[in-house]
Amino acid sequence: MKKILTFLVLFVFTVTTNAQIQQAENQINEMMGKLKVVGLAVAVVKNNKIIYTHSFGKKNIADQTPLSNDDIFRIASISKSFAATSIMQLAEAKKLSLEDDFSDLVGFKVRNPQFPETVITLKMVLSHTSSINDSQGYFNLDVINADKNSNWAKCYTNKQPGTTYLYCNLNFNMVGAVIEKISGKRYDNYVKQNILDPLGLYGGYCVDSLEAKRFVPLYEYDEKLNTYQLSEAVYAPRREELKTYQLGYSTPILSPTGGMKISAIDLAKYMMMHMNYGKLGKTTVMKKKSAKIMQTKISEEEGYGLAIRTINDLIPGKTMKGHTGSAYGLYSAMFFEPHDKFGIVVITNGSDASYIGGTRTILKESINILYHHLIK
Repeated sequence: MKKILTFLVLFVFTVTTNAQIQQAENQINEMMGKLKVVGLAVAVVKNNKIIYTHSFGKKNIADQTPLSNDDIFRIASISKSFAATSIMQLAEAKKLSLEDDFSDLVGFKVRNPQFPETVITLKMVLSHTSSINDSQGYFNLDVINADKNSNWAKCYTNKQPGTTYLYCNLNFNMVGAVIEKISGKRYDNYVKQNILDPLGLYGGYCVDSLEAKRFVPLYEYDEKLNTYQLSEAVYAPRREELKTYQLGYSTPILSPTGGMKISAIDLAKYMMMHMNYGKLGKTTVMKKKSAKIMQTKISEEEGYGLAIRTINDLIPGKTMKGHTGSAYGLYSAMFFEPHDKFGIVVITNGSDASYIGGTRTILKESINILYHHLIK
């Protein structure tokens, strides 16, 4: 009798789970049609385990190739958290401090000319409170180097460093240069050796180090023409620039600020490391204290820590930690709840999406569908 009851419980659980998955997939497919989504990769973590992964839609519009779980995306600004994690490792090794003068670390003067006496620290740069902006671009460090650019002062706002949040991609391309200077390793190699490989993840920043057939093309939606445009430059190998690479200065070529390429499943594993405060299984990437520093809000209004944001308006009643990304038509999200041990990764390679509550519609709706059916 006991065996029969056990079988019935397992049977009911399986049926319920399959039904919930089907309901979630039906709603996601309906949403994808509404928002003209090309492809969507998702991964769901519950009770500290990946319980669901799926790829919806198309990888490639031209030949209608379906998206698969092994495919990798350029995930945009979620990449910043890999740079911040690397910094925390170097801080633990006593090779730098978050309170260090950033000028000393990066190798040229970083000072807001309107506040010349205020030291811009590494922590300010990591938390987007440095008063630096992207007005002069961020794919070359010359823009903010007074010895290389006469317009360097335009890279600063009129706000005192440490007082105001302003999201800035240049910040993290400079952080990547610091990682190279301190570690003596090219940025992509440092991340691979110290984060990706220990966690058993496939990904990276250098295009030629990865299988080209696994790259997911990205598409920008043209609302006026009601069509998609392929983003040609997303996976440019930059081979000529890499031939003359200068360690600690050419770093924006690899784009620490947005250039990580990785699958939704492996990004979910990386997310679990942060959810568990620096550990995944028996592998420790950083100490618990360091992980908590990354997740602690520095900007109360924006909820931003060190490349990890705290938000309360993604899933009703839940305080989530993570980051989003958007570039070249891609939208990505990685959010987790460290106490209840659940998290969701969502990545799309093209959609007609509009902002809702600070995250793109496609991201917010997907996450809530998956949470409601597979986690709640």
